[in-house]
Amino acid sequence: MEIVIKIFLGILGVYTLIGILFGVFFLIKAPKIDPLMADTKKKVRFLLFPGVAATWPFLIGKLFNSKTA
Repeated sequence: MEIVIKIFLGILGVYTLIGILFGVFFLIKAPKIDPLMADTKKKVRFLLFPGVAATWPFLIGKLFNSKTA
């Protein structure tokens, strides 16, 4: 059981690290990923950071499908 917990925590750590890196990228490049974010201020993007970091698998699809990124 201890091995399962270590594997789970390792996967969770990698997921979190990728989410944080993608969140920082989103703060900088949000208008290219989502055109509706073009008019938002940086403070609003900063408030969205935790949600973006948690749901990065859904948003990364938008990044690869966008024609401007």
